[in-house]
Amino acid sequence: MANENDNILSDSDKLRIVADFILHAPPGEFREVFHDVRHLVNNDALLKDKATKIFAEYRKDHLTPVNLSNGNDFTLITEFNDLGSNRFYDPKTRKSFTYDYLTEETSDHGPWEPDATCESWRTVLDEIWANYCADHYYKGISSVFATNNNDHITLSACIEAHQFQPNNFWYDEKSLAENFKNIVEEAENEYQIAISQNYQNMSDTTFKALRRALPVTRSKIDWHKIMSYRIASDIKQS
Repeated sequence: MANENDNILSDSDKLRIVADFILHAPPGEFREVFHDVRHLVNNDALLKDKATKIFAEYRKDHLTPVNLSNGNDFTLITEFNDLGSNRFYDPKTRKSFTYDYLTEETSDHGPWEPDATCESWRTVLDEIWANYCADHYYKGISSVFATNNNDHITLSACIEAHQFQPNNFWYDEKSLAENFKNIVEEAENEYQIAISQNYQNMSDTTFKALRRALPVTRSKIDWHKIMSYRIASDIKQS
């Protein structure tokens, strides 16, 4: 006979389930997956207090686009422009803002000043990167971020888009294109392998944890009897 405590998920189990589903939600489907997970976990206080880091990781990993002015001023939520305490900056408009990982809304906009040494390098790459994005990605959004660590400049070029346009590729630069193809092919193979491994891990852990949360009666369900009860109930109501 199953122990009643075996059917109760701990908070750590619930958070692991939230992370497994949220972090592997397809781009653009965060809200749908979140609502499903919310009903599954049935603990809004836990999600509010403990799951914020999970939501933040998803937004930054997926380079989530955000509109700063209800116009064409888009930037990306990434690890490279994270100021801490839910604040980010946009190097193009030189603004900082607070970002809500659930609602995707921005607030508390303020000025932000770039590093003078980095900015000249960043703006040059930003222009080239924006042109590349426009040529190769349908409705893509690009951003370039820069950091300066003891005069060691690091530039991070990011693109968020769901559709690559191969017909616009640089065919005159065959060697570059071939190298790019090999890099993408290798990265996609690693990504697909990681997805397969993740689903296997979820099968062994997450879904097994969900099964433990269901009552164990070891008796067969008489679906015919259940349907008879439903029909009888509908007749009485009519």
